[in-house]
Amino acid sequence: MPNLIDIFIQPFSYAFMIRGLAASVIVGVVCAVVGVYVVLRGMAFFGDALAHAVLPGVALGYLISGGSRDTLFWWALGAAVLVALAVGRVSKHAQIREDTAIGIIFASMFALGIALISTVRSYTVDLSHFLFGDVLGVSGRDLILTAAFGAVILLAIFFFYKEFLVLSFDPVLSATLRLPSGLLNNLLFVLMALTVSVAMQTVGVALMVAMLVTPAATASLLTHRLWQGMLVSASIGAVSAVTGLYMSYYFNIVSGSAIVLTATFIFLLVFLFHPRRGLVWKRR
Repeated sequence: MPNLIDIFIQPFSYAFMIRGLAASVIVGVVCAVVGVYVVLRGMAFFGDALAHAVLPGVALGYLISGGSRDTLFWWALGAAVLVALAVGRVSKHAQIREDTAIGIIFASMFALGIALISTVRSYTVDLSHFLFGDVLGVSGRDLILTAAFGAVILLAIFFFYKEFLVLSFDPVLSATLRLPSGLLNNLLFVLMALTVSVAMQTVGVALMVAMLVTPAATASLLTHRLWQGMLVSASIGAVSAVTGLYMSYYFNIVSGSAIVLTATFIFLLVFLFHPRRGLVWKRR
């Protein structure tokens, strides 16, 4: 009977598991940090729209490249950035609410993605990993891209932390200080688009919004300051990634769903048993 140490070490005797672990932790941290702004500003619907907006980019890239997966990341990234900027522009100049603009663009891009995917006869095999994630299929090149763009996202949040803080909590003060609110909003939208593209292969389009929202929502129950929320959220994202990968290995389930289920379980624990805010504690 294997001992506890063997249980922890055994999965990482394979190179693909090591790459998968590294990619999962990076994605878990990046999604969790960006997700703090998503939760704070009530942009979960926008995150979901971005996640589904990569579909036409992936499908178009797949058709043009003749089935090659090497360039699909860039096509997905282009689609996500285009939709992020389009939402900001439409909501600003068309005099409609932002959620309405998101709904219009999200529905049209999702429909376009489905239409393009339906033209690929073998899409159930070739493109399903973008819908549900394929962390164990991460190559060395994919890992480098994930790490590079993850670093760019985190550095941008670090350098613009104060500006994003003011913009998120007090738009009136932001206008008083003459901060370029439109430019900062677009920058945040682009960072979210980058995050979606980076996390696409790990958790997939269908589960993307959960990794953006769940760790950050959990952190919001545990902390009162933005930087503390980011640290707690990143920790939850990393723990969820590692735990989910072990669950995937030993229980033979999809890695992306295992990661999301772990994050959801942590949220439920905090939601129910937090010493001051927990539902069970309040009833007692």
